[in-house]
Amino acid sequence: VQLQASGGGLVQQGGSLRLSCAASGSIFGINFMGWYRQAPGKQRELVASITSEGNTNYADSVKGRFTISRDKNTAYLQMNSLKPEDTAAYYCDAVRFLVSSWGQGTLLTVSS
Repeated sequence: VQLQASGGGLVQQGGSLRLSCAASGSIFGINFMGWYRQAPGKQRELVASITSEGNTNYADSVKGRFTISRDKNTAYLQMNSLKPEDTAAYYCDAVRFLVSSWGQGTLLTVSS
């Protein structure tokens, strides 16, 4: 599975942005897709995930502001009410038959 993340950029506090993660290659059997982020000097953390059944999970810090969705082979992360602390490199992950694949990061910067 190859993953291509896109949609990052510079946005003002309170703004919105949508990230996309397009999967290609052997996509049959992907049962989990997730968005992670890593801020400078911090560990990578799970932001949101979605299963093939449509079950979603969110980090407490983004609940009510971020929404993950999936359309066929693409996962989206709609981010609203952005805060400076959301600034990070965002990575997508897909799990297929217990094997995890990662995309390259896309950088989000939220200015105050």
